[in-house]
Amino acid sequence: MKIVVLERNSVGLDVSVDKLKSLGETTVYPNTTAVDVKEKVKDAEIIVANKAPLNKDTLKDAEHVKLICEFATGYDNIDLNYCKERGIKVANVVNYSTDAVAQHTFALCFYVLEKLRHYDEYVKSGAYGAQDRFSNFDIPFTELAGKTWGIVGMGNIGRKVASIAEAFGCKVIFYSASGSSTCTEYERVDLGTLLSESDFLSLHCPLSDKTRNLINLEALKKMKKSAILINVARGPVVNDEDLYTALTEGYIAGAGLDVLGAEPIKAGNPLGKIMDSSKLIITPHLAWASIEARTRCVSEVCKNIEAFLNGENRNIVNL
Repeated sequence: MKIVVLERNSVGLDVSVDKLKSLGETTVYPNTTAVDVKEKVKDAEIIVANKAPLNKDTLKDAEHVKLICEFATGYDNIDLNYCKERGIKVANVVNYSTDAVAQHTFALCFYVLEKLRHYDEYVKSGAYGAQDRFSNFDIPFTELAGKTWGIVGMGNIGRKVASIAEAFGCKVIFYSASGSSTCTEYERVDLGTLLSESDFLSLHCPLSDKTRNLINLEALKKMKKSAILINVARGPVVNDEDLYTALTEGYIAGAGLDVLGAEPIKAGNPLGKIMDSSKLIITPHLAWASIEARTRCVSEVCKNIEAFLNGENRNIVNL
């Protein structure tokens, strides 16, 4: 099998992908842009990708492709219907980053909630050492205990976040954007209730027609002025321009983002103008990227390919 790895660097250079090379004749590219895909995959039988677009335009000349593997759980970069018409199987990686993303969800939350940058700078500036009292809490913060934590997307990550929020003493509610959630451990509510009752709202849903632009200005205006929004799902679930308005106009108290509408951040994205880290923190799409998670990701892709070579369907999303 001719294997083409389009975005080797997406799993980090500190994580080995050598196992892939033992599964076939492997060509590895550090990165691939949309304009490069067509040429790079034309002779491939198995494609390993992450964000590179794989659709009719980029795959039409790739006559031998039989399997596409994602270095990810999400597969919105792939036209599943076109692949199914062609008989191309698509496999993703499931549950490899749950712990990492859940951990980062709370890292973002606490950074904003407890104004950590402000207090760290207060100490390091010398202001703390110059004062005559033992403590300083000039910007108030609150506790999680007794608050309501809302979730969009109650899959593996959503459930992990829910259990952690519950351990901190939160009441957990959730909204099912797909309408097909089987979760019964937590209270399921409609979107309006989720928005109006959540003190903290974290997003863990896939990007789809139902979730794109879900958190827009209308939605943000329904939230508590004291609420904090956390997006570790997909950038386009939140309208960046509307969130900027909500933060600068005081419709919500703060936000923690690991994803944006376009990545990397564009010069015209207004969120880049908010310098107050007590109001907004943005990290560069790294919630999933612990060393352990990236190692699991590569291992799971290898297992998906091995299963395919043995005539088995493992994590195939377009059967």
